Amino acid sequence: MRLPFRVGNCYASHMTRRKFLKSTAVGVLGATAATNAGHAADFPGEKGEAPLIISTWPFGKASNDAALKVFLKSGSLLDAVERGIWVTESDINNHSVGLAGKPNAAGVVQLDACIMGPDHKAGSVAAIEGIRHPISAARRVMEKTNHVMLAGEGARMFALEQGLESVPINSRELYDAWQKQHPSPVTHKVDNHDTIALLILGTDGNIAGGCSTSGLAGKLPGRVGDSPILGSGLYVDNEIGAAGATGVGENVMRYCASFMIVEFMRQGMPPGEACLQAIRRIVKTEPTGRELSINFIALDKTGRYGAAGTDNGFAYSVTMRDSSRVLPNPANGKL
Repeated sequence: MRLPFRVGNCYASHMTRRKFLKSTAVGVLGATAATNAGHAADFPGEKGEAPLIISTWPFGKASNDAALKVFLKSGSLLDAVERGIWVTESDINNHSVGLAGKPNAAGVVQLDACIMGPDHKAGSVAAIEGIRHPISAARRVMEKTNHVMLAGEGARMFALEQGLESVPINSRELYDAWQKQHPSPVTHKVDNHDTIALLILGTDGNIAGGCSTSGLAGKLPGRVGDSPILGSGLYVDNEIGAAGATGVGENVMRYCASFMIVEFMRQGMPPGEACLQAIRRIVKTEPTGRELSINFIALDKTGRYGAAGTDNGFAYSVTMRDSSRVLPNPANGKL
């Protein structure tokens, strides 16, 4: 029996509730698609050819180039992500990623990293100390355990058991030098929290990504930012695309920003517009507004890529088989 049901001040008596809800959903999706089409016209995405690799910041270009070489040789997305990020983690002149990063308030460099593959498996390590390549520790968590995240001393012990390269935990000299340069309390400045987030689209249409950082300089011991948190610093959905973040981790992780961006792409937005819309949504509820220091990169299954950030100095790197370049923040003046 089909009973009438009320919708606002009207009654629907000639269709089932299921059919009505289905028709309503179609209308909502249609309106969403129309809205997204308007966004896309305002902020079009760029299209690349697979293999396509994008990463945060100009220093990501060297990681992209290394990742491309590995992928062309091995065909492995995860190898490409891991070895590409190794380059930035090994850069002694990079004080935001790897063991050359700036120490926490106790004088120790604590590292965060995560990796995620096309099969939706993932691994991460947080607040790990003394391990040369935390991205490798994250991959071992994904492949060698039933867990997704290990933290602190447990993460370090696991990495050592796996035979990963380590160094003595002694950052005192680096900390003393840091204190001389920055005697006042640490603030969330742009040069305090850069991150390497790297995304790759393979020739077979599969996607993977990784993220690594030493985190905010002068942070409280044990502080963990967005970088090792899936859905915050990194998120990969092999049916849709992937997104990565850099900036103040607290402002990214409170909104699950990389997950949000992928969901915007699921609705039809090109990657650049999805990054921009995530920022606009966050800005609406934040008293700090555009001073949030949140920056994003994204790519989708079709080979479109893009980025957007609140930091005017933000830039990102894009690499394909025949080109590798650094692009400026396309959101400048659009927020």
